Amino acid sequence: MNTNLLLHRFFNGFLWLALPLLLAPVAWALADWAVFSAVFRPDLQACQQAGGQGACWGVVAEKWRVILFGRYPLEEQWRAGIVLLLWSVLLFATAARLFKSKTAFSLWALLLPASAVLLHGGVAALPTVPTNLWGGLPLTLILSTVGFALALPLAVLLALGRQSAFAPLRRFCITYIELLRALPLVTVLFLAAFVLPLWLPGEGLDLFTRVLFTIALFSAAYLAEVLRGGLQAVPAGQGQAAKALGLNRVQRNVHVVLPQAIRACLPSLINSFVTLFKECSLVTIVALFELTGALSLALAGDVQWRSFYLEGYLFIGLVYWAYCFGLSKTVK
Repeated sequence: MNTNLLLHRFFNGFLWLALPLLLAPVAWALADWAVFSAVFRPDLQACQQAGGQGACWGVVAEKWRVILFGRYPLEEQWRAGIVLLLWSVLLFATAARLFKSKTAFSLWALLLPASAVLLHGGVAALPTVPTNLWGGLPLTLILSTVGFALALPLAVLLALGRQSAFAPLRRFCITYIELLRALPLVTVLFLAAFVLPLWLPGEGLDLFTRVLFTIALFSAAYLAEVLRGGLQAVPAGQGQAAKALGLNRVQRNVHVVLPQAIRACLPSLINSFVTLFKECSLVTIVALFELTGALSLALAGDVQWRSFYLEGYLFIGLVYWAYCFGLSKTVK
């Protein structure tokens, strides 16, 4: 047998034996800190006595309402809880394609206004809760999901426009895409929060609406490039065959080219949504306290629990991971 092959097998066998032995102390130390020596009840004295030898998950048990729902009024958080549950279930069900496209679209079309009414109130004896008090995980889901849904149609138009033979339209689409992709999202959010109101007449749009449309317009530039790659993956013969059948340009794109392009770039689209889901944490800088910002809101003003930021960030990291990993596995 080849000497190099023997050495390769020996080295592989050595790694399979050595790595578990080397990582076992680290794994045990993490398990002891996170589980065996951890404090799970909201007991501040017990957490302080642990002295860093065990995790203080009690901070999550103590502050979970603020972390999940931000500044939403405590007595009305059941409304935000219902919205969170419905959006999570429908999001994963849509990603897993448990419904037909028309059914999923109808369910989202019903859920969006129902969620807006439930969160905002002002009807059916529900107290009004202004959008500047919305926060936590429901706000993260709304900004990312609605922002992505608004960005996708615009991205389709930009991707098609960038391939157009009409030069002014093509140059406009290229300029829009390259300009938005060159700007950090933080900069665009600052412009939407503090500069745009100076140009709007009267009171203008509220902060939540401005941020939502800003995220959609910003994301459309990235999604347009993803879709352009999908369009280039569709063989030219598909469009030519559709043209030979008598379909006009719009019909060819809607019924033949776009379905194949979207199917080809579906993993990249999901990746873009996952990225947007996490990037929504940046809205904290304009005083919209989504999941990450809600943690700072929960602990920044509490001197007693402030020292347990690590456990709080690990908790919200687990929440982000659960949603992102779940979406990546449900999409087929």
